[in-house]
Amino acid sequence: MIRNTDPQRRFADLLHHRAHRLQKGDPVAPGIISATTYHLPEVVGAPFAYGRMSTPTWEELEQQLAILEDAPCVSFPSGMAAISAALFAILKTGDRLIIPSDGYYVTRVLGTEFLKPLGIQIIEVPTLEMAAYDLTGSAVVYLETPSNPGLDLCDIALIATRAHAAGARLIVDNTTMTPLLQRPLDLGADLVVAADTKAPAGHSDVLFGHVAGRDPALIQRIRDWRRISGAVPGAFEAWLVHRGIETLEVRLDRMCRSAEAIAQRLAAHPRITALRYPGLPNDPSHTLALKQMSGFGFLLTFTLEDEARAEAFLAACPYIAQTTSFGGTHTAGERRARWGDPVAPGFIRLSVGCEPLDPLWDAIEAALNAT
Repeated sequence: MIRNTDPQRRFADLLHHRAHRLQKGDPVAPGIISATTYHLPEVVGAPFAYGRMSTPTWEELEQQLAILEDAPCVSFPSGMAAISAALFAILKTGDRLIIPSDGYYVTRVLGTEFLKPLGIQIIEVPTLEMAAYDLTGSAVVYLETPSNPGLDLCDIALIATRAHAAGARLIVDNTTMTPLLQRPLDLGADLVVAADTKAPAGHSDVLFGHVAGRDPALIQRIRDWRRISGAVPGAFEAWLVHRGIETLEVRLDRMCRSAEAIAQRLAAHPRITALRYPGLPNDPSHTLALKQMSGFGFLLTFTLEDEARAEAFLAACPYIAQTTSFGGTHTAGERRARWGDPVAPGFIRLSVGCEPLDPLWDAIEAALNAT
């Protein structure tokens, strides 16, 4: 299979991926087909048979995602459903799973509460230590880079080489970057998982996820897991994500440019400490970000003096939605310690949205100065 390495051409192909199939009078946008049953006078040759196996609306979205990832994709009703599928489709009793200790906490809960009781050994390793950790005996190495919420990075290509030498599969959660900013499959990952709930759908109105990979047998295993487990997305949700992805490139462009500008301004503010943004030249992740990412993302983190100061800042800024998700059109912020993350009480994760930069910064600066 020839890889499409031109990102601009890839996104243009994505926007027109249905064009070659359209007949005169056909709708340019895909339809929402919610049918669960299909006319089956005979099974052989039928494109669709039952709604738990496949639907026309999923397939439209999966073709779109496949262009974005440059790999076959399987869609799921949430990011956690995608993560669960990738892990359950590979792991078996007695296997060892290496997972980041500072990544998304629900993934860790999945490991300790559900995988460990099945006889799978769970080893938690900080993101910054992944590249040097002994992977011997591991079945799966799972990365999240940048880590959420700390924004630490690890070298995907290096770890892929070491994981494969140890006989392990490498899975990378690419939710924070999307395939437009980081391409783990090109760097050697076996599978990518992502929550399309975030930037790809982009409008804070749908839960969705996907798994992507270039090993046909492994992707078939993922499809089998979806069919048998019943972790299937709805037609309306798939349609919403398809629509959202069509504006992903332009939304990301503004979000990332604004995030970089805001990070630079926050760096000069006297109330800000422990600022993290991979695009800042003095950020610990900057050198590696230049190597394996094509952009620095829309997430940044910083710490205010204490819990009260952080909560007052969030409440005072009219252009920050106080929500636990990220990647939407609205700038969103939250104090992460409220979820039990091992961060300072005044630690804030900020997801920069699509608001015009100057009004957004003016509101952030005024809220900082007022608290």
